Amino acid sequence: MSPETMSIFSPALAARFDALVTKYPVKRSALVPMLLYAQDEVGYLSDGVITEIAQRLGLTELDVRNVASYYSMLRFKPAGRYNVQVCTNICCMLRGGYDILDKFKEELHIGHKGVTPDGVFSLEEVECIGACSWGPAIQVNYDFHDELTPESVPGILKQYRDQAQNGGSR
Repeated sequence: MSPETMSIFSPALAARFDALVTKYPVKRSALVPMLLYAQDEVGYLSDGVITEIAQRLGLTELDVRNVASYYSMLRFKPAGRYNVQVCTNICCMLRGGYDILDKFKEELHIGHKGVTPDGVFSLEEVECIGACSWGPAIQVNYDFHDELTPESVPGILKQYRDQAQNGGSR
């Protein structure tokens, strides 16, 4: 993108993107990190995000969408401010992962890929978050919670609700 072109991203993220593409011998290699950073700032990969990243890397929008659709951690629809990912892979499943997932569904009144009406929470069942020794485990945005029981779910939700009410970050 030329310097006079307006970016949909914050000046800090636009500058990060500019620096990022110089670190790879092939600009396209910056695509996945750019998508992750953009999703963190915007909340999901909107059409505008896809368009701008494609322009920055000299790719087509279809190229960007094809790569983004491969990764389950990238979203094309808005998620909640706090995205709860419940691991149900074998280690967590054997230690009660589905009980944890069911308790989140019950407490939030949403299912897999759902978003609460107030936009505070979204819920996903995921394959693995890499916490196999401490299962069942969840990830809320970038925070891990492990060795959970269904009884711990309301307290976790309260923690994030309180953060949301006090202006906590995404």
